[in-house]
Amino acid sequence: MSIIGPLKSASSIRHRRSGLRVASAVVFSVLLFGRLAAAQPPNLVIFYADDLGWGETGFQGNKDIPTPNIDTIARNGVRFTSGYVAATYCSPSRAGLMTGRYPTRFGHEFNSVANLTGLRLDQTTIADRLKSLGYTSACVGKWHLGGGLEYRPTKRGFDEFYGTLNNTPFFHPTNFVDSRISNDVRAVTDPAFYTTDAYTERSLDWIEKNKAKRWFLYLPFNAQHAPLQAPKKYLDRYPNILDENRKTFAAMMTAMDDGVGRVMAKIRALGQEENTLVFFIGDNGGPTQSTTSNNGPLRGFKMTTYEGGPRVPFAAQWKGTWPAGKTYDFPVMNLDVLPTIVAAAGGKISSEWKLDGVDLTPYVSGANKTRPHETLYWRYGPQWGIRQGDMKLVVSRGGGPTPELYNLTVDIGESNNLAGTNPRKVQELQALWDKWSAEQEDSSAPDSPGGKAKKSTKQNKKKTAVK
Repeated sequence: MSIIGPLKSASSIRHRRSGLRVASAVVFSVLLFGRLAAAQPPNLVIFYADDLGWGETGFQGNKDIPTPNIDTIARNGVRFTSGYVAATYCSPSRAGLMTGRYPTRFGHEFNSVANLTGLRLDQTTIADRLKSLGYTSACVGKWHLGGGLEYRPTKRGFDEFYGTLNNTPFFHPTNFVDSRISNDVRAVTDPAFYTTDAYTERSLDWIEKNKAKRWFLYLPFNAQHAPLQAPKKYLDRYPNILDENRKTFAAMMTAMDDGVGRVMAKIRALGQEENTLVFFIGDNGGPTQSTTSNNGPLRGFKMTTYEGGPRVPFAAQWKGTWPAGKTYDFPVMNLDVLPTIVAAAGGKISSEWKLDGVDLTPYVSGANKTRPHETLYWRYGPQWGIRQGDMKLVVSRGGGPTPELYNLTVDIGESNNLAGTNPRKVQELQALWDKWSAEQEDSSAPDSPGGKAKKSTKQNKKKTAVK
């Protein structure tokens, strides 16, 4: 009787046993990594740029103003080509970021809300959510969500605030608070104080002090907002730009990019980059005429509902967890930051929070191949917009009185109005927007002292379908 068969069987058994041991080791490693990941939630950073045009960073195609440090975030992570914010200017955009909800849901439609009161006190911020998960947090930069004591960052979940309560000059900033001293506004008398550099220095100091904790840094630069101001050391980097406004804008960009680079270098020096989730987002489109900001091929600008208003530079990295060098084309929104960060931190998203944002991790990882959002909405007084899939219906300053329809896949510049040839799609999107707008609240403050904007908002809560 041949013994070759039994020998092969024994060999096969040994190989199978070896394979089982390897498989068991792999499963154990995966489970162990999962437990470690759960035990070591990531540190968190949000860089929020002010009035930055869609086309002003290197990763968005700008070759005139180098932004190597900001670009590194996109290179190490994900560039979102259809990144949006939920409002077309400063305070409402921040209200959406902080809550993960459309700001119109709680009456935060205009900047005037922050001037009159602030982010409504019944709204829970991202810092509140993270505090319950054991994080320490700091807001360093421009707040613009209310100046009253009860509306300031340290009353809205943040452990530390260093910055201004609203818009400000870069030198001798106004409405400045350093909560390490007190929560009161104080004067900044140092003539060399430049907000972008000062915010960077405080961020570095704060990270060092909290490096052994779970930490969350929200760094909303006031760059690139007017007034255009920059120190000589940054202006000197652009001897060949002759237009003074553009030269100063470029210098401000370089100061911000240097700041981003220094913060990221600090995180790397601490050995924490692989365990840090980082977002870089613009708060709204650039106000091109006043600051030279470049919105690239997009139509419109800040405070309009054409793409140049809510579509912004948007990139994020989470090394070792999110893919590197990925381009993601489906639309995302700043409302997604809160659920993404809370989920990454080990929290559970509750339906009771009534969020409009979603956790982006399953989408960027490829686990979920559908769109994070099938439909996005905007309302800004008489201006409004809705994007469903690749089709957008919009009424905006600079356009006509009736809704315009665009296919953004082939017409990112919104130049070929399809409303006349596709009235059925116009009616469909109009009905969806009408329903959504009826669910929103009236603004808690008018857009102007005369109250005209509040009246416009009421008129726009429900529209009849375009015939």
